[in-house]
Amino acid sequence: MRVLRNARLADGRGVDVSIDTADGTISGVAAAGSTALDGHADVEDLDGWLLLPAMAEPHAHLDKALTADEVPNPKGDLMGAIAAWFAAAEKGRLSYERTVERATQAFELLLVHGVTAVRTHINVTADIGIVSVLAVQEAARAMEGLIDFQMVALTGWPMTGPDSAANVRALEEAVEAGVDLVGGCPNLQDDPATHISDVLALADSAGLDIDLHTDETLDPSVLTLRELARQVSDRGFDGTIAASHCVSLGMQPPGVQAAVAAEVAAAGISVITLPQTNLFLQGRDDPVATPRGLTAVEALLDAGAVVAAGADNVQDPFNLVGRSDPLETAALMVMAGHRLPDDAYGMVSNTARQVMGLAPVNFEPGDPADMVAIDAPSVRGAVADAPMSRRVYRRGQLVASADQQTRVLRDTG
Repeated sequence: MRVLRNARLADGRGVDVSIDTADGTISGVAAAGSTALDGHADVEDLDGWLLLPAMAEPHAHLDKALTADEVPNPKGDLMGAIAAWFAAAEKGRLSYERTVERATQAFELLLVHGVTAVRTHINVTADIGIVSVLAVQEAARAMEGLIDFQMVALTGWPMTGPDSAANVRALEEAVEAGVDLVGGCPNLQDDPATHISDVLALADSAGLDIDLHTDETLDPSVLTLRELARQVSDRGFDGTIAASHCVSLGMQPPGVQAAVAAEVAAAGISVITLPQTNLFLQGRDDPVATPRGLTAVEALLDAGAVVAAGADNVQDPFNLVGRSDPLETAALMVMAGHRLPDDAYGMVSNTARQVMGLAPVNFEPGDPADMVAIDAPSVRGAVADAPMSRRVYRRGQLVASADQQTRVLRDTG
């Protein structure tokens, strides 16, 4: 047994959390200092630190992470980032070895910030095949036992029509290589409806889940999210489906937002909003009342849809900054998404876990012992300050830690 003593939960309670180390679950939660200990217990005193559900990153791009200096994007917008990435690949700047190195560094950054589960999209195209898939899989093997990992095959285009054969074959090879989800960008295809139908059929036959880049545009005439919801409702799908970005939904009139959100909720589609990257990429052509690039979060929640938040790109041509810290995403959901801090933290922790098919951490017996302890006074304080003094637990085991030290030198004479 392992006991985390003198922790403080989000509701302010001081507690001891007991962990069954055999199965990595929480076995009990008692008032702080009240747990009877025997000589066999492994005890750690958290000294009043805030203990929260571990964070999850539901949408990353680990094959691209940390390339901002190697792959510049002078235009700064989405198509400029895509063009910069393909140009770098053609020039041989994105080697297998460097991809492994960068992905490993990105994994470690996520872990030390309190992330115990990550879903990453990996480019799978006719030009590069599955090289990036294999590289990130190699990096993931080095993190085995430390972090849960899901990989999405992010396809190129075209994926339909007479010129699609090579891209389709690359996707099939990625499925054979062991990706967990089928991805894609329906709104970038010439025939979005056929592409959505093909993705549903392939994922169904392969027994995989789906996570699609959906409507990453401010153009309100683009709304493939509604097509996705209708196809899923009409044909059914046994796996889970997530629609990431859904930017154009936020550009619709309130009535359309509500109607589409209801269809999304009825189809069981989860939505992942990505404030950091979409604030950077979208709105550059709108100097007055610049749109924020977020989806219609309020309408989706009102309809009963599941809405999580992720970072998307980190220090690459799609987003030049980012700390690999979901507290940064949560802060942006407070500022740009108008969520309260506790709700914003839920979007990057338990709701993100839900989207990924993982059990929540509610500090009840039987819950996964995936937790993060932060030296902060409250959830609001953690989101506001993002202190780096943290302890990260996966299945009850300490897997990462960081300590922040500050000094004010008043006597400088």
